[in-house]
Amino acid sequence: MKRILFVCVENSCRSQMAEGFARALAPGAIEAFSAGSRPSGEVDPRAIAFMRERGIDISGHRSKGFGDLPVREFDVAVSMGCADVCPFVPGARRIAWEIPDPKGLDDGGFRAVRDEIGRKVAELLSVPDAEDDRPGSP
Repeated sequence: MKRILFVCVENSCRSQMAEGFARALAPGAIEAFSAGSRPSGEVDPRAIAFMRERGIDISGHRSKGFGDLPVREFDVAVSMGCADVCPFVPGARRIAWEIPDPKGLDDGGFRAVRDEIGRKVAELLSVPDAEDDRPGSP
């Protein structure tokens, strides 16, 4: 089973949502983790609420640093707009996604970032994005 690590600065929004999408889109096929270079200590309540809109519950997640991860080796490490402050992960294929931090955005902007993360995670895992199955999706 492949291990994927999603990394952002605070581990409160982007990487948490990516971990949630990965677990929901490929249950049992991958192990998904997230961490931050400077964890905030909490998952953003809007990230929790807006992921719930997509049917994904991340309310049990917690903001954590790299030392808090239960494993140290990953097949893929995805940085999410923090390339200069995200640490090197040995042995991992590194992917850099330039995704804006949604924390300061209005609700529409936050949802747009969430949806971009969902598309990128689906593409990474080569599975259909959950949004594609919703009525009215293109």
